[in-house]
Amino acid sequence: MAAGGRGWFRALALGVSFLKCLLIPAYYSTDFEVHRNWLAITHNLPLSQWYYEATSEWTLDYPPFFAWFEYVLSHIAKYFDPQMLVVENLNYTSRATVFFQRLSVIFTDTLFIYAVHECCRCINGKRAAKDILEKPTFILAVLLLWNFGLLIVDHIHFQYNGFLFGLMLLSVARLCQKRYLEGALLFAVLLHFKHIYVYVAPAYGIYLLRSYCFTANNADGSLKWRSFSFLHVTLLALIVCLVSALSLGPFLVLGQLPQVISRLFPFKRGLCHAYWAPNFWALYNAMDKALTILGLKCNFLDGTKIPKASMTGGLVQEFQHTVLPSVTPLATLICTFIAILPSVFCLWFKPQGPRGFLQCLVLCALSSFMFGWHVHEKAILLAILPLSLLSIQRAKDAGIYLILATTGHFSLFPLLFTTPELPIKILLMLLFTVYSFSSLKSLFRREKPLLNWLETIYLIQLVPLEIFCEIIFPLTPWKQHFPFVPLLLTSVYCALGITYAWLKLYISVLTERTPVRQKAE
Repeated sequence: MAAGGRGWFRALALGVSFLKCLLIPAYYSTDFEVHRNWLAITHNLPLSQWYYEATSEWTLDYPPFFAWFEYVLSHIAKYFDPQMLVVENLNYTSRATVFFQRLSVIFTDTLFIYAVHECCRCINGKRAAKDILEKPTFILAVLLLWNFGLLIVDHIHFQYNGFLFGLMLLSVARLCQKRYLEGALLFAVLLHFKHIYVYVAPAYGIYLLRSYCFTANNADGSLKWRSFSFLHVTLLALIVCLVSALSLGPFLVLGQLPQVISRLFPFKRGLCHAYWAPNFWALYNAMDKALTILGLKCNFLDGTKIPKASMTGGLVQEFQHTVLPSVTPLATLICTFIAILPSVFCLWFKPQGPRGFLQCLVLCALSSFMFGWHVHEKAILLAILPLSLLSIQRAKDAGIYLILATTGHFSLFPLLFTTPELPIKILLMLLFTVYSFSSLKSLFRREKPLLNWLETIYLIQLVPLEIFCEIIFPLTPWKQHFPFVPLLLTSVYCALGITYAWLKLYISVLTERTPVRQKAE
């Protein structure tokens, strides 16, 4: 980024940081208590008890690096309010506790801001513009720094996704800058902070193998097998092994590795999260409910044999299918593997440098979101944020981004269900969406429209859906008997848009012609 651009970037960063400070008094979810409990566990208990402590239902279920992160924070937290560090003080909230935890998220977002800055430096200047507001780097900075989903999930709902996405984006920037070892190190560290990023590990593994471990291509663009570098493979393996040893080594010595793994991958939680993530399984569950209702009306099913929760409980964690086959963790793993495979093949056989890597990363994230086990709705940000980097490069990717970001962000609305936050989430969503559409439309104004008429109609229908869910439905008698309907409608409708964006991106990647480029030996 040019020296002249530092001023506007600082202004964007300071502006969004000020907004985060204004959100400190806002509603926070049970995740606030989750992290308070983790502060208390890591501060008071020896390492050997971290992954066994179960006084609270919110047990430690993140990898060791995040536990150490909480440990470091706890030694600052004691100066704000020592009572928050008492394990037995369940659901403890004082003004000092809220202030500290909110500030800790804002402060650690510094890493995210730096990562966005580095990503902006990777953008080429082919679309130079006189007006700074139309510069691709400016648009990208706004799309990332002011991302609606990240704002409400971290600074209202409460989580620490900012600095984690900062690690991911910084690793992406380093790979784009051909600083492969730094990128690999950052991603390895990230995996031991939060294991959800294992979803995109195939993109990192194949790209590093193709671009770093093999050092040259043939004239037709195919791989030159003789260019394989054993030294490069050894260096990557050392990074992975050393980071893993540093993270998991102490628990391996204590004989607690199985316990840590069981906490990280709790398959007993069920196929879907309490709020159905808008993915394939939301459509699958909705189809099962529809077929069940139809079967009861047509007397094909015996109502006394249908599990009560499947029909009246709504959005529960344990979901027993009535008509369609119930889904196992192994089935979701196979579906996810099959869904990811084509994108990985494209990255290997149709290399396009950093752009191809980003496409594969987004497809891996989306495929895992679509078919993964117990997926959280917040995981859609794992696809939206890296797709921001592609959206400013091509009109086709910009159109896909607008569909995915608008639908994915809207699907997060049920996370903020309190009345005071209703105008906040609508206003922030509206501002971000209007800016996304206007800025990308201006950037690609010489090309065809970013969305066709059918896509436009689909997105517009989100407005009446929100009006029905927030205003009309609470006034109807259905609210008493079917309180889960707004969540179901939101999940199913958004699942259609996210599935469409996933398929459209896949088709774009699979049908794209690759220019032949010979890598220098």
